[in-house]
Amino acid sequence: MISIKSQKQIQLMHEAGKLLASCHKEIAKIIRVGLTTREIDLFVEKYLSKHGATPEQKGYRGYPYATCASVNDEICHGFPTDRPLMDGDIVTIDMVVNLKGALADSAWSYSVGNISNTAKHLLAVTKESLYIGINQAVVGNRIGDIGYAIQKYVEAEGFSVVRDFTGHGIGRSLHEEPQVPHYGRQGRGTRLQEGMVITIEPMVNVGTWRCKVDANGWTARTVDGKLSAQYEHTLAITKDGPIILTEQ
Repeated sequence: MISIKSQKQIQLMHEAGKLLASCHKEIAKIIRVGLTTREIDLFVEKYLSKHGATPEQKGYRGYPYATCASVNDEICHGFPTDRPLMDGDIVTIDMVVNLKGALADSAWSYSVGNISNTAKHLLAVTKESLYIGINQAVVGNRIGDIGYAIQKYVEAEGFSVVRDFTGHGIGRSLHEEPQVPHYGRQGRGTRLQEGMVITIEPMVNVGTWRCKVDANGWTARTVDGKLSAQYEHTLAITKDGPIILTEQ
């Protein structure tokens, strides 16, 4: 069942989203060669605590960390580790903020040192695909319109869109209906209504879209070992167009 949010609920989620966005900006300042994703994870937990918030995914279905930290060929749900980041790495930091019961979800991919031209292109295309999807998130459109626009753009750039993981509704709980695939057909799927709050979070691969999951039961990575990136926003559907809640 799809939950329609009130203006008050959306405002509270926006406050959580602004805090999340500020945390990502702080990560951008500290990320460097030699830093570990475990250090980033600890930084995020302390930052959220300082601002009266908690990491919603910590403990979710047993997940043990405040963030998901996915490096290079890891698509999503990567565990923070003590491995120092190396020159040329790319890393996606995904987090969900709970601020006084209101949730917001956002992921950003970061470059470490000097990255390859392929990695630069991947990051640029993935980020642009997010906003292309957001532009389709208007009252009266369907979920398939979002996925179609993202897939068409990404594949024209020579990359592939992950199909095993999707965006989703969000509200009182982390994952709500509807699912929001980043591929699909125009005019198909759930019709978007005013008051819906969803995430759009394309995961884009240099090679095949297919993935495999590590023995930890969480971390998904590309089957061919090639790079993957992700950008994500939480947004509200309004009569005046989408409002991105995870921007300051």
